Amino acid sequence: MISKKLQEARDYEKKYLAKDNKDIRPLFHLTGTVGWINDPNGFSRYKDTYHLFYQYHPYCNHWGPMHWGHSTSEDLIKWEYQPCALAPDEDYDQDGCFSGSAIELDDGRHLLMYTSVEKRQDSDGVVRDYQQQCLAIGDGIDYEKVSSNPVISTDMIPAGNDLHDFRDPKIIKNNDTYYCFAINRHPDGSGQILVYESKDAISWKFNKVLDRSDNQVGRIWECPDYFELDDKKVLIVSPQETEGKGDNIFPGFNNFFLVGEGKEFLDFNRQAVQPIDLGPDFYAAQTILTPDGRRVMIAWMQNWETVNFGNDAHDYYSTMTIPRELKIKEGHVYQTPIKELENYRKCEVKHSCEIFEEQQLAGVSGRVIDMSFELSKVDSEKDYLFTMKLAKNDRYETRVIIDSRRKTLKLDRRNSGMRYSALSEREFPIDIVDGKLKLRVIMDRFTLEVFVNDGKQAASMKIDTDITADGITFQSDEKVNIDLIKFELSDLN
Repeated sequence: MISKKLQEARDYEKKYLAKDNKDIRPLFHLTGTVGWINDPNGFSRYKDTYHLFYQYHPYCNHWGPMHWGHSTSEDLIKWEYQPCALAPDEDYDQDGCFSGSAIELDDGRHLLMYTSVEKRQDSDGVVRDYQQQCLAIGDGIDYEKVSSNPVISTDMIPAGNDLHDFRDPKIIKNNDTYYCFAINRHPDGSGQILVYESKDAISWKFNKVLDRSDNQVGRIWECPDYFELDDKKVLIVSPQETEGKGDNIFPGFNNFFLVGEGKEFLDFNRQAVQPIDLGPDFYAAQTILTPDGRRVMIAWMQNWETVNFGNDAHDYYSTMTIPRELKIKEGHVYQTPIKELENYRKCEVKHSCEIFEEQQLAGVSGRVIDMSFELSKVDSEKDYLFTMKLAKNDRYETRVIIDSRRKTLKLDRRNSGMRYSALSEREFPIDIVDGKLKLRVIMDRFTLEVFVNDGKQAASMKIDTDITADGITFQSDEKVNIDLIKFELSDLN
Protein backbone atom coordinates (compact mmCIF):
# COMPACT_ATOMS: atom_id res chain seq x y z
CA MET A 1 0.00 0.00 0.00
CA ILE A 2 1.32 3.43 -0.95
CA SER A 3 1.63 5.74 2.04
CA LYS A 4 0.46 9.33 2.12
CA LYS A 5 4.04 10.66 2.12
CA LEU A 6 5.05 8.52 -0.83
CA GLN A 7 1.94 9.49 -2.78
CA GLU A 8 2.64 13.16 -2.08
CA ALA A 9 6.13 12.78 -3.53
CA ARG A 10 4.80 11.00 -6.60
CA ASP A 11 2.11 13.62 -7.12
CA TYR A 12 4.73 16.34 -6.87
CA GLU A 13 6.79 14.58 -9.55
CA LYS A 14 3.76 14.22 -11.83
CA LYS A 15 2.91 17.89 -11.45
CA TYR A 16 6.44 18.89 -12.38
CA LEU A 17 6.62 16.54 -15.39
CA ALA A 18 3.28 17.84 -16.66
CA LYS A 19 4.68 21.37 -16.97
CA ASP A 20 6.22 22.76 -20.13
CA ASN A 21 9.69 22.61 -18.65
CA LYS A 22 12.37 24.77 -20.24
CA ASP A 23 15.22 23.62 -18.03
CA ILE A 24 18.41 22.57 -19.83
CA ARG A 25 19.88 19.35 -18.45
CA PRO A 26 22.72 17.00 -19.29
CA LEU A 27 21.62 14.57 -22.01
CA PHE A 28 23.19 11.29 -20.87
CA HIS A 29 24.16 11.96 -17.25
CA LEU A 30 21.31 11.04 -14.95
CA THR A 31 19.58 13.81 -13.01
CA GLY A 32 16.64 13.41 -10.63
CA THR A 33 13.08 14.02 -11.75
CA VAL A 34 13.04 17.30 -9.82
CA GLY A 35 14.88 18.71 -6.82
CA TRP A 36 17.95 17.42 -5.00
CA ILE A 37 19.84 14.14 -5.48
CA ASN A 38 22.99 12.72 -3.95
CA ASP A 39 24.36 9.15 -3.53
CA PRO A 40 23.42 6.53 -6.12
CA ASN A 41 21.47 3.71 -4.46
CA GLY A 42 20.22 0.30 -5.47
CA PHE A 43 22.26 0.06 -8.68
CA SER A 44 20.94 -3.24 -9.98
CA ARG A 45 19.51 -5.21 -12.87
CA TYR A 46 15.96 -6.42 -12.48
CA LYS A 47 13.88 -8.20 -15.13
CA ASP A 48 16.40 -7.34 -17.86
CA THR A 49 16.38 -3.61 -17.04
CA TYR A 50 18.94 -1.51 -15.22
CA HIS A 51 17.62 0.28 -12.15
CA LEU A 52 19.27 3.17 -10.37
CA PHE A 53 17.82 4.71 -7.24
CA TYR A 54 19.30 7.73 -5.49
CA GLN A 55 19.11 9.89 -2.40
CA TYR A 56 16.38 12.36 -3.24
CA HIS A 57 14.59 15.40 -1.89
CA PRO A 58 12.05 16.29 -4.59
CA TYR A 59 10.63 19.41 -2.98
CA CYS A 60 13.67 21.70 -3.34
CA ASN A 61 17.27 21.80 -4.54
CA HIS A 62 18.74 21.39 -1.07
CA TRP A 63 19.29 18.35 1.13
CA GLY A 64 16.20 17.43 3.15
CA PRO A 65 14.33 14.37 4.46
CA MET A 66 15.71 11.65 2.25
CA HIS A 67 13.53 9.71 -0.17
CA TRP A 68 14.65 7.25 -2.85
CA GLY A 69 14.28 8.56 -6.39
CA HIS A 70 14.20 6.02 -9.20
CA SER A 71 15.19 5.76 -12.88
CA THR A 72 15.60 2.88 -15.31
CA SER A 73 17.60 2.27 -18.47
CA GLU A 74 18.10 -0.37 -21.13
CA ASP A 75 21.70 0.65 -21.87
CA LEU A 76 22.90 2.85 -18.96
CA ILE A 77 22.95 5.88 -21.28
CA LYS A 78 19.32 6.83 -21.88
CA TRP A 79 17.35 6.99 -18.64
CA GLU A 80 13.62 6.99 -17.94
CA TYR A 81 12.16 8.50 -14.77
CA GLN A 82 10.12 6.19 -12.54
CA PRO A 83 7.95 7.18 -9.57
CA CYS A 84 9.62 7.89 -6.25
CA ALA A 85 10.31 4.50 -4.65
CA LEU A 86 10.68 5.19 -0.91
CA ALA A 87 9.59 7.95 1.45
CA PRO A 88 10.33 8.44 5.18
CA ASP A 89 6.86 7.28 6.23
CA GLU A 90 7.45 4.89 9.16
CA ASP A 91 8.39 5.66 12.76
CA TYR A 92 11.75 3.94 12.34
CA ASP A 93 12.67 5.93 9.18
CA GLN A 94 10.80 9.17 9.88
CA ASP A 95 14.02 11.19 9.58
CA GLY A 96 15.16 9.70 6.32
CA CYS A 97 15.58 6.70 4.05
CA PHE A 98 19.35 6.84 3.62
CA SER A 99 21.57 5.06 1.12
CA GLY A 100 21.55 1.38 0.29
CA SER A 101 21.49 -1.22 -2.45
CA ALA A 102 19.24 -3.67 -4.30
CA ILE A 103 19.14 -7.23 -5.56
CA GLU A 104 16.77 -9.50 -7.46
CA LEU A 105 15.52 -12.34 -5.27
CA ASP A 106 15.22 -15.93 -6.43
CA ASP A 107 11.43 -15.65 -6.44
CA GLY A 108 11.54 -12.79 -8.97
CA ARG A 109 10.92 -9.90 -6.58
CA HIS A 110 13.15 -6.84 -6.25
CA LEU A 111 14.61 -6.18 -2.81
CA LEU A 112 15.79 -2.76 -1.64
CA MET A 113 18.01 -2.54 1.43
CA TYR A 114 18.33 0.93 2.94
CA THR A 115 19.30 2.75 6.11
CA SER A 116 16.46 4.08 8.25
CA VAL A 117 17.10 7.18 10.34
CA GLU A 118 15.26 8.04 13.53
CA LYS A 119 16.21 10.83 15.90
CA ARG A 120 16.07 9.87 19.58
CA GLN A 121 16.92 11.68 22.77
CA ASP A 122 19.61 9.87 24.71
CA SER A 123 19.91 9.74 28.49
CA ASP A 124 22.27 12.73 28.42
CA GLY A 125 19.51 14.84 26.83
CA VAL A 126 21.20 15.02 23.42
CA VAL A 127 19.13 14.11 20.35
CA ARG A 128 21.07 11.81 18.04
CA ASP A 129 20.45 9.88 14.83
CA TYR A 130 19.91 6.14 15.15
CA GLN A 131 20.64 4.37 11.88
CA GLN A 132 19.48 0.81 11.16
CA GLN A 133 19.16 -1.39 8.09
CA CYS A 134 15.73 -2.01 6.56
CA LEU A 135 14.12 -3.77 3.61
CA ALA A 136 11.45 -2.99 1.05
CA ILE A 137 10.36 -5.55 -1.54
CA GLY A 138 8.53 -4.88 -4.78
CA ASP A 139 7.99 -5.30 -8.49
CA GLY A 140 10.29 -2.65 -9.95
CA ILE A 141 7.85 0.23 -9.38
CA ASP A 142 6.07 -0.22 -6.06
CA TYR A 143 7.84 -1.41 -2.92
CA GLU A 144 6.48 -2.44 0.47
CA LYS A 145 8.56 -2.18 3.62
CA VAL A 146 8.75 -5.47 5.49
CA SER A 147 7.03 -5.84 8.85
CA SER A 148 10.24 -7.01 10.55
CA ASN A 149 12.09 -3.73 9.93
CA PRO A 150 14.67 -2.87 11.01
CA VAL A 151 16.19 -6.23 10.03
CA ILE A 152 19.68 -5.21 11.23
CA SER A 153 19.25 -3.04 14.29
CA THR A 154 21.73 -1.16 16.43
CA ASP A 155 21.48 -4.07 18.91
CA MET A 156 23.42 -6.11 16.34
CA ILE A 157 26.44 -3.80 16.28
CA PRO A 158 29.39 -5.49 18.02
CA ALA A 159 29.88 -4.23 21.56
CA GLY A 160 32.00 -1.15 22.00
CA ASN A 161 31.41 0.28 18.52
CA ASP A 162 29.48 3.44 17.70
CA LEU A 163 25.67 3.15 17.72
CA HIS A 164 24.97 6.18 15.52
CA ASP A 165 27.12 5.90 12.37
CA PHE A 166 25.77 2.65 10.94
CA ARG A 167 24.56 2.89 7.35
CA ASP A 168 24.85 2.35 3.58
CA PRO A 169 24.19 -1.41 3.33
CA LYS A 170 25.50 -3.15 0.24
CA ILE A 171 23.73 -6.49 -0.28
CA ILE A 172 25.53 -9.20 -2.25
CA LYS A 173 24.66 -12.86 -2.79
CA ASN A 174 27.51 -15.36 -2.89
CA ASN A 175 26.54 -18.97 -3.52
CA ASP A 176 23.47 -19.52 -1.32
CA THR A 177 24.16 -16.79 1.25
CA TYR A 178 23.32 -13.10 1.30
CA TYR A 179 25.86 -10.71 2.76
CA CYS A 180 25.36 -7.13 3.91
CA PHE A 181 28.34 -4.76 4.08
CA ALA A 182 27.58 -1.68 6.21
CA ILE A 183 29.74 1.15 7.48
CA ASN A 184 30.26 1.79 11.16
CA ARG A 185 32.57 3.81 13.39
CA HIS A 186 35.22 1.99 15.43
CA PRO A 187 35.91 3.13 19.02
CA ASP A 188 38.98 4.99 17.72
CA GLY A 189 36.62 7.21 15.70
CA SER A 190 37.51 5.86 12.28
CA GLY A 191 35.53 3.89 9.73
CA GLN A 192 35.09 0.16 9.41
CA ILE A 193 33.01 -2.28 7.35
CA LEU A 194 30.76 -4.66 9.28
CA VAL A 195 29.59 -7.81 7.47
CA TYR A 196 26.31 -9.57 8.20
CA GLU A 197 24.97 -12.76 6.63
CA SER A 198 21.56 -14.30 5.94
CA LYS A 199 20.08 -17.29 4.15
CA ASP A 200 16.82 -15.53 3.24
CA ALA A 201 17.80 -11.80 3.21
CA ILE A 202 15.34 -11.25 6.09
CA SER A 203 17.01 -12.71 9.20
CA TRP A 204 20.59 -11.55 9.70
CA LYS A 205 23.52 -12.23 12.00
CA PHE A 206 26.91 -10.57 12.41
CA ASN A 207 29.84 -12.23 10.64
CA LYS A 208 33.01 -10.12 10.84
CA VAL A 209 34.76 -6.79 10.35
CA LEU A 210 36.02 -6.86 6.78
CA ASP A 211 38.43 -3.90 6.99
CA ARG A 212 38.85 -0.65 8.86
CA SER A 213 40.61 2.67 8.45
CA ASP A 214 42.68 2.84 11.66
CA ASN A 215 42.52 6.60 10.99
CA GLN A 216 44.88 6.05 8.06
CA VAL A 217 42.38 6.09 5.17
CA GLY A 218 40.16 8.98 6.22
CA ARG A 219 37.90 8.85 9.26
CA ILE A 220 34.32 7.68 8.84
CA TRP A 221 33.81 5.58 5.69
CA GLU A 222 30.62 5.64 3.61
CA CYS A 223 29.00 3.72 0.73
CA PRO A 224 30.92 0.42 0.59
CA ASP A 225 31.01 -1.97 -2.35
CA TYR A 226 32.90 -5.25 -2.67
CA PHE A 227 33.73 -7.32 -5.75
CA GLU A 228 36.40 -9.26 -7.62
CA LEU A 229 38.40 -8.06 -10.61
CA ASP A 230 40.36 -10.95 -12.09
CA ASP A 231 42.49 -12.32 -9.24
CA LYS A 232 42.10 -9.28 -7.00
CA LYS A 233 39.40 -8.17 -4.59
CA VAL A 234 38.28 -4.57 -4.47
CA LEU A 235 36.55 -2.76 -1.62
CA ILE A 236 35.17 0.69 -2.47
CA VAL A 237 34.87 3.20 0.36
CA SER A 238 34.03 6.91 0.46
CA PRO A 239 35.99 8.41 3.37
CA GLN A 240 35.27 11.72 5.03
CA GLU A 241 37.85 13.90 6.77
CA THR A 242 40.72 12.50 4.74
CA GLU A 243 44.15 13.96 5.40
CA GLY A 244 46.00 15.01 2.25
CA LYS A 245 48.92 12.74 1.42
CA GLY A 246 51.36 13.18 -1.43
CA ASP A 247 50.17 14.55 -4.76
CA ASN A 248 47.11 12.41 -5.39
CA ILE A 249 45.27 11.95 -2.08
CA PHE A 250 43.44 15.18 -1.40
CA PRO A 251 42.01 16.34 1.93
CA GLY A 252 38.29 16.16 2.57
CA PHE A 253 35.79 13.80 0.91
CA ASN A 254 37.24 11.00 -1.20
CA ASN A 255 36.58 7.69 -2.93
CA PHE A 256 39.12 4.87 -2.87
CA PHE A 257 39.62 1.47 -4.39
CA LEU A 258 41.08 -0.67 -1.61
CA VAL A 259 42.74 -3.44 -3.60
CA GLY A 260 43.60 -6.75 -1.95
CA GLU A 261 43.45 -10.49 -2.17
CA GLY A 262 42.10 -13.48 -0.28
CA LYS A 263 41.17 -17.09 -0.90
CA GLU A 264 37.62 -17.14 0.46
CA PHE A 265 34.81 -14.69 -0.30
CA LEU A 266 35.23 -12.72 2.93
CA ASP A 267 39.02 -12.95 3.07
CA PHE A 268 40.34 -9.48 2.32
CA ASN A 269 43.99 -8.61 2.80
CA ARG A 270 44.44 -5.04 1.68
CA GLN A 271 47.48 -4.33 -0.49
CA ALA A 272 46.89 -0.90 -1.98
CA VAL A 273 44.85 2.29 -1.61
CA GLN A 274 44.02 3.86 -4.98
CA PRO A 275 42.10 7.13 -5.45
CA ILE A 276 39.18 6.45 -7.79
CA ASP A 277 38.72 9.90 -9.31
CA LEU A 278 41.10 12.82 -9.00
CA GLY A 279 38.65 15.56 -9.92
CA PRO A 280 36.67 17.60 -7.37
CA ASP A 281 33.25 16.09 -8.15
CA PHE A 282 32.98 12.35 -7.46
CA TYR A 283 31.54 10.51 -4.44
CA ALA A 284 29.63 7.44 -3.23
CA ALA A 285 30.43 5.05 -6.08
CA GLN A 286 28.37 1.89 -6.63
CA THR A 287 28.95 -0.95 -9.09
CA ILE A 288 27.02 -3.61 -10.94
CA LEU A 289 27.99 -6.72 -12.89
CA THR A 290 26.41 -6.61 -16.35
CA PRO A 291 25.06 -9.75 -18.06
CA ASP A 292 28.14 -9.86 -20.31
CA GLY A 293 30.49 -9.83 -17.31
CA ARG A 294 31.58 -6.18 -17.13
CA ARG A 295 31.99 -4.49 -13.76
CA VAL A 296 30.39 -1.04 -14.19
CA MET A 297 30.61 1.83 -11.70
CA ILE A 298 28.58 5.02 -11.28
CA ALA A 299 28.92 7.82 -8.72
CA TRP A 300 27.48 11.13 -7.57
CA MET A 301 29.13 13.91 -9.56
CA GLN A 302 29.37 16.36 -6.70
CA ASN A 303 31.38 17.12 -3.58
CA TRP A 304 29.86 17.78 -0.15
CA GLU A 305 32.15 20.80 0.21
CA THR A 306 30.33 22.62 -2.63
CA VAL A 307 26.73 21.48 -2.18
CA ASN A 308 25.42 24.94 -1.31
CA PHE A 309 26.80 26.67 -4.39
CA GLY A 310 24.45 27.42 -7.29
CA ASN A 311 21.69 25.09 -6.14
CA ASP A 312 18.84 27.05 -7.66
CA ALA A 313 20.23 27.61 -11.16
CA HIS A 314 18.07 24.76 -12.49
CA ASP A 315 14.94 22.77 -11.60
CA TYR A 316 17.23 19.96 -10.43
CA TYR A 317 20.39 19.78 -8.37
CA SER A 318 23.30 17.53 -9.23
CA THR A 319 23.90 14.59 -11.51
CA MET A 320 25.56 11.21 -11.72
CA THR A 321 28.79 10.42 -13.55
CA ILE A 322 28.83 8.48 -16.76
CA PRO A 323 28.88 4.74 -15.95
CA ARG A 324 32.41 3.39 -16.22
CA GLU A 325 33.80 -0.06 -16.98
CA LEU A 326 36.44 -1.29 -14.53
CA LYS A 327 39.41 -3.48 -15.35
CA ILE A 328 42.57 -4.27 -13.41
CA LYS A 329 46.12 -4.35 -14.74
CA GLU A 330 49.11 -5.09 -12.55
CA GLY A 331 47.08 -4.35 -9.42
CA HIS A 332 45.81 -0.98 -10.67
CA VAL A 333 42.12 -0.39 -11.45
CA TYR A 334 41.46 1.27 -14.81
CA GLN A 335 38.16 2.90 -15.74
CA THR A 336 36.69 3.90 -19.10
CA PRO A 337 33.24 5.14 -20.21
CA ILE A 338 30.90 2.25 -20.96
CA LYS A 339 31.06 1.05 -24.55
CA GLU A 340 27.34 1.78 -25.08
CA LEU A 341 28.20 5.47 -25.38
CA GLU A 342 29.77 4.73 -28.77
CA ASN A 343 26.32 3.91 -30.16
CA TYR A 344 25.44 7.62 -29.98
CA ARG A 345 28.48 8.97 -31.81
CA LYS A 346 28.09 10.94 -35.03
CA CYS A 347 29.91 13.60 -37.08
CA GLU A 348 33.43 12.25 -36.75
CA VAL A 349 36.19 14.86 -37.02
CA LYS A 350 39.90 13.99 -37.23
CA HIS A 351 43.01 16.14 -37.04
CA SER A 352 46.71 15.32 -37.09
CA CYS A 353 48.78 18.49 -36.81
CA GLU A 354 51.10 20.63 -34.73
CA ILE A 355 49.85 22.89 -31.93
CA PHE A 356 51.66 26.03 -30.83
CA GLU A 357 49.76 29.32 -30.71
CA GLU A 358 46.16 29.17 -29.51
CA GLN A 359 43.92 27.81 -32.23
CA GLN A 360 40.57 26.21 -32.85
CA LEU A 361 40.59 23.15 -35.05
CA ALA A 362 37.92 22.96 -37.74
CA GLY A 363 34.84 21.09 -36.55
CA VAL A 364 36.08 20.80 -32.97
CA SER A 365 33.59 22.54 -30.71
CA GLY A 366 30.48 21.72 -28.70
CA ARG A 367 29.21 20.85 -25.25
CA VAL A 368 28.04 17.26 -25.87
CA ILE A 369 31.14 15.51 -27.17
CA ASP A 370 33.37 12.44 -26.95
CA MET A 371 36.91 13.45 -27.90
CA SER A 372 40.22 11.61 -27.69
CA PHE A 373 43.71 12.73 -28.58
CA GLU A 374 47.37 11.83 -28.22
CA LEU A 375 50.15 14.33 -27.62
CA SER A 376 53.82 13.96 -28.44
CA LYS A 377 56.82 16.28 -28.69
CA VAL A 378 57.83 17.85 -31.99
CA ASP A 379 61.35 18.41 -30.66
CA SER A 380 62.41 15.51 -28.46
CA GLU A 381 64.48 17.89 -26.32
CA LYS A 382 61.64 20.29 -25.51
CA ASP A 383 58.96 19.61 -22.91
CA TYR A 384 55.70 21.50 -23.11
CA LEU A 385 52.87 23.20 -21.24
CA PHE A 386 49.72 22.32 -23.19
CA THR A 387 46.37 24.00 -22.55
CA MET A 388 42.97 22.97 -23.84
CA LYS A 389 40.12 25.42 -23.24
CA LEU A 390 36.57 24.07 -23.21
CA ALA A 391 33.10 25.65 -22.94
CA LYS A 392 34.75 28.82 -24.17
CA ASN A 393 33.49 32.15 -25.41
CA ASP A 394 34.59 35.75 -24.84
CA ARG A 395 33.62 35.52 -21.16
CA TYR A 396 34.01 31.90 -20.02
CA GLU A 397 36.40 28.98 -20.31
CA THR A 398 37.38 25.83 -18.44
CA ARG A 399 40.99 24.73 -18.84
CA VAL A 400 42.72 21.36 -18.92
CA ILE A 401 46.46 21.97 -18.52
CA ILE A 402 49.10 19.31 -19.17
CA ASP A 403 52.63 20.02 -17.98
CA SER A 404 55.11 17.50 -19.40
CA ARG A 405 57.94 19.04 -17.36
CA ARG A 406 56.25 18.42 -14.03
CA LYS A 407 54.18 15.49 -15.33
CA THR A 408 50.89 16.88 -14.05
CA LEU A 409 47.35 17.54 -15.26
CA LYS A 410 45.27 20.40 -13.91
CA LEU A 411 41.54 21.03 -14.16
CA ASP A 412 40.74 24.72 -13.77
CA ARG A 413 37.18 26.07 -13.66
CA ARG A 414 37.96 29.46 -12.16
CA ASN A 415 36.66 31.19 -15.30
CA SER A 416 33.74 28.86 -15.93
CA GLY A 417 31.18 31.13 -14.31
CA MET A 418 31.61 29.53 -10.90
CA ARG A 419 31.20 32.25 -8.27
CA TYR A 420 33.03 30.48 -5.45
CA SER A 421 36.70 29.63 -5.03
CA ALA A 422 36.23 26.29 -3.27
CA LEU A 423 37.60 23.38 -5.31
CA SER A 424 37.93 25.53 -8.44
CA GLU A 425 41.23 23.83 -9.36
CA ARG A 426 42.55 20.29 -9.04
CA GLU A 427 46.04 19.18 -10.10
CA PHE A 428 47.47 15.66 -9.95
CA PRO A 429 50.45 13.67 -11.29
CA ILE A 430 50.12 11.65 -14.51
CA ASP A 431 52.34 9.33 -16.52
CA ILE A 432 54.03 11.11 -19.41
CA VAL A 433 56.80 9.09 -21.04
CA ASP A 434 58.97 10.93 -23.57
CA GLY A 435 56.29 13.59 -23.79
CA LYS A 436 53.58 11.15 -24.90
CA LEU A 437 50.10 11.21 -23.39
CA LYS A 438 46.60 9.92 -24.21
CA LEU A 439 43.49 11.80 -23.12
CA ARG A 440 39.77 11.17 -23.55
CA VAL A 441 37.32 13.96 -22.78
CA ILE A 442 33.59 13.44 -22.25
CA MET A 443 31.39 16.54 -22.02
CA ASP A 444 27.64 16.62 -21.44
CA ARG A 445 26.64 20.28 -21.25
CA PHE A 446 27.51 20.86 -17.59
CA THR A 447 29.80 17.90 -16.94
CA LEU A 448 33.44 17.27 -17.78
CA GLU A 449 35.12 13.90 -17.33
CA VAL A 450 38.72 13.25 -18.31
CA PHE A 451 40.31 9.81 -18.71
CA VAL A 452 44.10 9.67 -18.84
CA ASN A 453 46.18 7.01 -20.60
CA ASP A 454 43.37 4.56 -21.40
CA GLY A 455 41.68 5.10 -18.04
CA LYS A 456 44.63 4.67 -15.70
CA GLN A 457 43.36 7.86 -14.08
CA ALA A 458 40.07 9.75 -14.23
CA ALA A 459 38.90 13.16 -13.10
CA SER A 460 35.37 14.60 -12.93
CA MET A 461 34.33 18.23 -12.73
CA LYS A 462 31.00 20.05 -12.99
CA ILE A 463 30.83 23.34 -14.83
CA ASP A 464 27.91 25.76 -14.69
CA THR A 465 28.84 27.69 -17.81
CA ASP A 466 26.17 29.21 -20.05
CA ILE A 467 25.30 26.60 -22.66
CA THR A 468 26.09 28.96 -25.54
CA ALA A 469 29.80 28.87 -24.67
CA ASP A 470 30.86 25.94 -26.85
CA GLY A 471 34.32 26.85 -28.18
CA ILE A 472 37.34 24.57 -27.83
CA THR A 473 40.91 25.76 -28.37
CA PHE A 474 44.40 24.31 -28.01
CA GLN A 475 47.79 25.92 -27.38
CA SER A 476 51.25 25.01 -26.16
CA ASP A 477 54.38 26.88 -25.14
CA GLU A 478 56.43 24.47 -27.27
CA LYS A 479 55.26 22.78 -30.45
CA VAL A 480 53.46 19.48 -29.91
CA ASN A 481 51.95 16.91 -32.25
CA ILE A 482 48.28 16.16 -31.72
CA ASP A 483 46.33 13.25 -33.19
CA LEU A 484 42.67 13.90 -32.42
CA ILE A 485 39.31 12.32 -33.07
CA LYS A 486 36.09 13.97 -31.95
CA PHE A 487 32.44 12.90 -32.08
CA GLU A 488 29.22 14.66 -31.36
CA LEU A 489 26.75 12.63 -29.28
CA SER A 490 23.13 12.63 -30.40
CA ASP A 491 19.72 10.92 -30.13
CA LEU A 492 19.96 11.13 -26.35
CA ASN A 493 16.74 12.87 -25.34
